[in-house]
Amino acid sequence: MMEIDFLAEPDRARWESLARGKDAYFEVERGDDDYERTWRRLLDDDRIRGIAARLDGELVGIAHYLFHASVWYAGRCYLADLYVDAEVRRRGIATTMIEWVARDAKEHGFPSLYWNTLEDAPARALYDKVGRHHRGLIHYAHRRDAPQAVLDRPEPGSR
Repeated sequence: MMEIDFLAEPDRARWESLARGKDAYFEVERGDDDYERTWRRLLDDDRIRGIAARLDGELVGIAHYLFHASVWYAGRCYLADLYVDAEVRRRGIATTMIEWVARDAKEHGFPSLYWNTLEDAPARALYDKVGRHHRGLIHYAHRRDAPQAVLDRPEPGSR
């Protein structure tokens, strides 16, 4: 039997094991302080949420998401992380977790749910079923080491 609910204090050790598994898969290195800070935020911040998927009582999947304002919409929900233990994949756990997050977001006034993934991620087979791929959309992240010519531009609004 599968159950999904918010993460709670007793989930700490298993949550970290799954979070570290996700990070290892994506080749992300984090320190112990990062996991502690994130854990506290998942439990204490009303805009940042973490859920656990349990299969027969064992925590086998985690998802982290956050609510945020939007310029054009009532609000949006960003699914930041979704990870299911490799031993229990392809049993509908990830699909159920996405639907749970979508329902929670809608109930709290954030009807638009979105996420990012790698082009070659195996999870895209699932994402193509439950989501809409925006072909041609390219994700950028600010590069702090941008060339000086770019940095010498006038500040926005200083015209």
